[in-house]
Amino acid sequence: MDYTKQLEQLRNRIDKIDEEILRLLNERAKLAQEVGHIKKQNNLPIYVPSREQKIFERLEKLNKEFGEIFPTDYIKPVFREIISACRSTEESMKVAYLGPRATFTHLAAMEHFGQAVEHIPVSTIKDVFDEIIKGKADYGVVPVENTIEGIVNYTLDLLVDYPLKITGEVILEISLHLMGINPNKEEISRVYSHRHALAESREWLMKNMPHAQQIEVDSTAKAAEIAKDDYEAAAVASEAAANIYGLHIIERKIDKHAQNYTRFLIIGKEIPPPSGNDKTTFVFSLKNEVGALYKTLEPLYKHGINMTKIESRPSKKEAWDYIFFTDIEGHISDEKVKKALEELEKSSPFFKILGSYPKAH
Repeated sequence: MDYTKQLEQLRNRIDKIDEEILRLLNERAKLAQEVGHIKKQNNLPIYVPSREQKIFERLEKLNKEFGEIFPTDYIKPVFREIISACRSTEESMKVAYLGPRATFTHLAAMEHFGQAVEHIPVSTIKDVFDEIIKGKADYGVVPVENTIEGIVNYTLDLLVDYPLKITGEVILEISLHLMGINPNKEEISRVYSHRHALAESREWLMKNMPHAQQIEVDSTAKAAEIAKDDYEAAAVASEAAANIYGLHIIERKIDKHAQNYTRFLIIGKEIPPPSGNDKTTFVFSLKNEVGALYKTLEPLYKHGINMTKIESRPSKKEAWDYIFFTDIEGHISDEKVKKALEELEKSSPFFKILGSYPKAH
């Protein structure tokens, strides 16, 4: 058979499959609307992260049984957007994030919620919290920790001060790319970016573009915005910035650290139900006595709970007084977690549950 005829037959079959996928997507969206109607009648939350996590895990497992011809790594991105679009037919969701557009926090927001929500860029981390408190946003996304630069202390302080809860987390690889409207780096005389991004990429820039002036701006997104209107300029920014501002990626991954990840927190008003693979975050203070930290944390050992992180911060109440931010495995509704934290609270002058949420997938 002539190859053109074979191609035509295969493409016709693909078209039929695409039509069936589209029909099923509409059917799924209709069912999502019915789910949304029941939730509204019973005053239930539209967004349930534990449910979405279970969908991803089930489909990834099922894909392996189907032979994994469609790459399993792409199951979550594809279905995240399907779920996001279907959820938008139930109710419009608003998500505040540390802006402007195309920052890594914006990328984390899209990674978690998909694109079919209203993304609201704000100027400060505090503004993210305020948008939720004022009812202008349903959820917020804030950075909390980076493998290179460490903890974002301001985020921790706000979690103590505000009556909001951590409802999820995103672990995002931070990769910096050189981008511009001019793909020829020899013709670029100016490179814009945030000071941290320039520091991360300075070694590559000095070696490969010693002729280019390095200019600091407020954010990597701002750098991309400048570069889109200047043929002799380039930006060091994220791939999302290149997509949003229509820039060519001239060189990928020019940052000096190969293992650069940032942890972002999703914040909202309610603790989500358990997913089966959860993390609980809480903060506590200590009595001024010998062995106080050991005694306070002993219930975790007693009940067989794994502590994955502990971080101290000044309490700001009196000199040399500290509070401890702690992550443990398990959900607050788990019996052993509940008992351990009840015992821990009794020995702490200050104790607060900051959230119980699905682990980053």
